[in-house]
Amino acid sequence: MASEFDLIARYFNRAAPAGLLGVGDDCALFPVPPGEQVATSTDLLLEGRHFFPDVDPRALGHKALAVNLSDLAAMGARPIGCVLGLALPRLDEAWLAAFAEGFHDLAAVHGCPLIGGDTTRSAHDLAISVTVFGAVAPGQALRRDGARPGDDVWVSGELGAADVAYRLLDGQYPADPALLSATREALEWPRPQVALGLALRGVAHAAIDVSDGLLQDLGHILAASGVGADLHYPQMPVAAALAGLDPARRRRAVLGGGDVYQLCFTAPASRREAVLAAAGEAGARATRIGRIRERTGLDVLDAQGRPLDALPAGFDHFPAA
Repeated sequence: MASEFDLIARYFNRAAPAGLLGVGDDCALFPVPPGEQVATSTDLLLEGRHFFPDVDPRALGHKALAVNLSDLAAMGARPIGCVLGLALPRLDEAWLAAFAEGFHDLAAVHGCPLIGGDTTRSAHDLAISVTVFGAVAPGQALRRDGARPGDDVWVSGELGAADVAYRLLDGQYPADPALLSATREALEWPRPQVALGLALRGVAHAAIDVSDGLLQDLGHILAASGVGADLHYPQMPVAAALAGLDPARRRRAVLGGGDVYQLCFTAPASRREAVLAAAGEAGARATRIGRIRERTGLDVLDAQGRPLDALPAGFDHFPAA
């Protein structure tokens, strides 16, 4: 049977770029680019909580890194490297090989090499922890506390598909193979908007990645900035696959659905062309969905400008009993 060190060498020990000391020593070493700050973020994924036990391991490897890269994107930080922790309930080398392939493929796309980590045996479920490191010049980070009254509110990509796929797989919605086929990629293969985050530096005032639901995550920007917002539901970039969905379910998916990993950001109305140019440079779609106001709170308006009621809540790891 392969030892822990055999597994690391076989699946996770890749040559580190010049100037970095990667897997194989007590610590990883990487230089801080001159004149820049290090941005870092950690996410923990638990089987049964963040992913289904039968998920494609290659997709899981991709997503484990993608959710962290999305945090760097929200800060406008350039990836430097990452570390990975795995708690494995059993040894399955075919599973490990596929997981590692998905992880390393995305790491290569974004220049974020695996430079360290740890593995151990879990008594119960699979657990995955990833920490990413990025670089950003002082004063250029896209923080949550920079939104200003009069700013436009934007979101990248499309909304709703990942939430619908999750609820179909979880049995919350009746089986619909066609709808699942059209939405599953959004849930299992999220595309972190790193290039857009970089392009928005100097253009956007504030940003966040949408991981727990648009309203909940935008709410973090509003709270940090001491402002409120009006959003326009008819302007939301709803995933095309949701066109035939019950309107109440579609609204819940668009406004409250998590696992989106797109960027929600604010920018001055005078910079609309610059936002669209940044999105074009990054190969991304950006949609203007509302406006920041001085009065705190958050309203979502219908086509007649009336506030919608019964707005959905986002994901909470510790919901009230």
